[in-house]
Amino acid sequence: MQPFLTIAEAGALIAAKKLSPVELTRLCLDRIEKLDGQLHSFLMVTEDRALADAKASEARMMSAALKGPLDGIPIGHKDIYNTAGIRTTGHSRLLEHNVPTEDSVVGQKWAAAGTVLMGKLATHEFAIGGPSFDLPWPPARNPWNTDHFTAGSSSGTGASVAAGLVLGGTGSDTGGSIRGPSALCGIAGIKPTYGLSSRRGVLPLSQTLDHTGPMAWTVQDCALLLQAMAGHDPLDPASANRPVPNFSADLGKDAKGLRIGVVRHFHEVDNPVSPATLKGIEDALDIFRAQGAVISDVTLSPMMDYNAPGWLILTAEAYAVHEPWLKERFNDYGELLRDRLALGALLSATEYVQALRRRRVLCLETRDAMADLDILITASAPAEAPKIHEVPKWAMLEKPNFTMPFNLTGLPALSVCTGYGAGGLPVSMQIVGKPFAEATVFRAGHAYEMATEWRGKRPAMSTALTG
Repeated sequence: MQPFLTIAEAGALIAAKKLSPVELTRLCLDRIEKLDGQLHSFLMVTEDRALADAKASEARMMSAALKGPLDGIPIGHKDIYNTAGIRTTGHSRLLEHNVPTEDSVVGQKWAAAGTVLMGKLATHEFAIGGPSFDLPWPPARNPWNTDHFTAGSSSGTGASVAAGLVLGGTGSDTGGSIRGPSALCGIAGIKPTYGLSSRRGVLPLSQTLDHTGPMAWTVQDCALLLQAMAGHDPLDPASANRPVPNFSADLGKDAKGLRIGVVRHFHEVDNPVSPATLKGIEDALDIFRAQGAVISDVTLSPMMDYNAPGWLILTAEAYAVHEPWLKERFNDYGELLRDRLALGALLSATEYVQALRRRRVLCLETRDAMADLDILITASAPAEAPKIHEVPKWAMLEKPNFTMPFNLTGLPALSVCTGYGAGGLPVSMQIVGKPFAEATVFRAGHAYEMATEWRGKRPAMSTALTG
């Protein structure tokens, strides 16, 4: 068996009875045992559950009753996704012994698709407080260099996918928490359109900005995972009641005819990116242009104009979620989380409402700018991963980030690796689509991946195990 398989590759081998789900699961468990002591990407490994899931999948394989392309695929859930009978902590002391009685809706859907649950993955405390070193569990580290940051808050998912401990996993994204770790860990990750996949059973942070989505090694794998998690949930008040399309329908097409807008001022002026990040974007545009895409520059409001209302809304809504605990158990939170959330106590109703009004204006601006376009391109992150001990407490407020504009507007946004920069660390770009146009976003990302060699490279710490 190959040391690293994508979900699509593993699924095809299982369907052809050329790969045992039990063998694949044992390989992942072995990699977790050997590598996760350095990565800290798992808060809990569910070995017994994983082997039971794998054996059930193998029985379906042998009886030609597989449930689909995810049957037998090892995955992990970010530890804000409720898992019945399995501890769900939010990476926080406050929920250190919390054991839910029901799975999240996404967890239910992935289990119904036949996935193999390997365990619960590290996050930032309640999806905002990290990287923290004063919690019951350490923060996840970047497999490309364990001295470096993964970004957050879906930190464990980014690290475990990049290192090959799981083939895919769940993330959540309120201000960039899928795309940030995907960017710094060199994997693919999509924040779908707001309302496309249910958030029920996922610990909330900000009800008007929270999204659930998948993270995996390739764009194709993200499309397969999203297929199994999307759909209307009448008990999630933000859930969109619309048919779920085939997200893989346009994979294999190149970029011919795509109308691509480059929000150049985001990554050249508003928050200038590293040389390797800029080169990755420009090289990607050359690939799209050579394939027949039509490329033009697009001007939006400055990126800080999107970040300011976004972070104000997030802070206010997150404070509303946590206010009772903050008043009763303030010192049980980690320092980063309690300091970041405490800002919410200083915000007024007027400021919150004005941020919502500004959000509406920016949503209309983005809609109009994309009227004659299929996708937008900008950076996912400003540079290669910083060292984990050098991440500022207020990093999100010091410079505008590239991901918040698309939480604010609710548009689908995909992070894709575009190569490697200083220290061999990954760099990336962001591909943004119109509402519910995930298939087009996946088409562009997959076309880029197929034209480049980056998916053939893994972190040295994980390749060392393969000899």
